[in-house]
Amino acid sequence: MKFTDLKLRKELLLSLDELGFEEPTPIQQKSVPVTLEGNDLIGQAQTGTGKTAAFGLPMLNKLDNKIRGVQGLVIAPTRELAIQVQEELFRLGKGQRARVYVVYGGSPIGKQIDRLKNNAPQIIVGTPGRILDLMRRRALDLTYLQTLVLDEADEMLNMGFIEDIRSIIEATPPSRQTMLFSATMPKEIRLLGEQFLNNPTHVKIEAKQMTADLIEQFFIKCRDDEKFDILTRLLDVQMPKQAIVFCRTKKRVDEVGRGLSLRGFNAELIHGDITQQKRTSVINQFRNGEIELLVATDVAARGLDISGVTHVYNYDISQDPESYVHRIGRTGRAGNEGSSMTFVTNNEMPYLRTIETLTRKQMTPMKPPTLKEAQQGQVQQLIDQMNERLKDGSAEHHRNTAKLLLQHYDANDLVTALLGSVINDNTTVEVSISPQKPLPNSNKKNRSRGNNGSKFNRNSRRDGKRDGGRDRDGYNKRDRFTKKDRNKSNGVKHSKKASINKKFKMKYND
Repeated sequence: MKFTDLKLRKELLLSLDELGFEEPTPIQQKSVPVTLEGNDLIGQAQTGTGKTAAFGLPMLNKLDNKIRGVQGLVIAPTRELAIQVQEELFRLGKGQRARVYVVYGGSPIGKQIDRLKNNAPQIIVGTPGRILDLMRRRALDLTYLQTLVLDEADEMLNMGFIEDIRSIIEATPPSRQTMLFSATMPKEIRLLGEQFLNNPTHVKIEAKQMTADLIEQFFIKCRDDEKFDILTRLLDVQMPKQAIVFCRTKKRVDEVGRGLSLRGFNAELIHGDITQQKRTSVINQFRNGEIELLVATDVAARGLDISGVTHVYNYDISQDPESYVHRIGRTGRAGNEGSSMTFVTNNEMPYLRTIETLTRKQMTPMKPPTLKEAQQGQVQQLIDQMNERLKDGSAEHHRNTAKLLLQHYDANDLVTALLGSVINDNTTVEVSISPQKPLPNSNKKNRSRGNNGSKFNRNSRRDGKRDGGRDRDGYNKRDRFTKKDRNKSNGVKHSKKASINKKFKMKYND
């Protein structure tokens, strides 16, 4: 099947052609023909399968320029995902000049209200709390709504937005078309579909299709205090073009991100407490290849679609199998190969086995790199850089200096000295990573969010900036969470005098 086989308006086909899209993905093949007929849909699919176009194409296809009002509404769990969906819908609708606007917490609501009034957007993409707030202020009118989309419904359930979603849906016209997408189908999501969708068609991409065959999956069994040194040596050996490092908490993201910078890596970090301006800037730099390593929490990185990611490092194992699939799905995209490495402690092995069962693929055990292997990796990086600079001529202005040095030093001595200045054991740079509370016993029943929708991923709703107002997008002071969960990063301690129990330095018998 090709997009030209679908009943899409010419402007959409032109946009798809300009974007280089010819054949729809499996989720698009199954859902677009159904939704183009106006039917409601429940789609079970993972991020990275093309579901934005799966709901975006039918939504854009039915826009009526004669109607001056919001005709499409997409509800997403996080602002990062909302921004990404808005950008993709804008690209798809460029040929028909579709007006697509994004709203989310953490941004001045006054400016958003002004844009809603002045620009007459046709499609709104937003987070639940901000959408509900705008509706209550009578700034968002859904009288003419034709299409409603709930994107990543299970994640919105985990983050505590289910009642907000109900309130939004109840304020929409009964004649609307509704599409619900979710990676998993816990009971609450099924009930939501039964209550608000009209005889929906069910489309499911099986779990075996959720995990890309092009992703090599490895695990390294180690102590928590060994992880950081293992990570830096892996980076030296594997030399990823671009990689994402996933951590379980914001504090650990802070410490690992800053620690990588201390050891000379080109790294940045994102999580919910980072300002929106900074997060957007970091994501754009990473997308443009200016940043090699991105350290992130699950929620902050959810929905990121960056084709250049070659490696994913799970510094902390996922709390549930579905999150693992989301994580490794950041690599191996667009037909490219990718690798994922998961660090796992002894008591976390049951979690790893559960992940293997869900994905139907066993991870390959890997030994931590030695100091010698890490230094060999540094040498290879140096050789690659030298070849590149000699090829493009960027080092030509150093040629006279090189000749001068060779007049005074033996070539072997000169190269040896230069190698000694650039090849080193970066684990000698001391970095302190705070210990982390271990995961709960994974053998207890009803722990999976697929069973009851809440137990494993409690921290996911806490990963955000809380700045008041009515938003409950994970960025609001009114969200229900305990005082001890408002932990702020202490940063990375870089001191040789730090107490031994706060230093996590891996020992090798090299």
